Amino acid sequence: MEIKVLGSGCSTCKALFKTVQDVVKDLGIEANVIKEEDLLKIMNYNVLSLPALVVDEKVVAKGPQSYEKVKAILTNIN
Repeated sequence: MEIKVLGSGCSTCKALFKTVQDVVKDLGIEANVIKEEDLLKIMNYNVLSLPALVVDEKVVAKGPQSYEKVKAILTNIN
């Protein structure tokens, strides 16, 4: 599984990246977690609000996400 956190490098984007790493570790998911800050690459996902969460090239969430929301998203995908 490949998980990308799309963001400009702001504190909210960094927090989501950390949350995703924590959830992946806690659930024991085998995943490659990537922090994408290149605005040209982010534009390819057609998201207007950041941060955004992408799992296997599909946008699954936009905006800030709590630990529980990320856990629910990744549990339902797995």
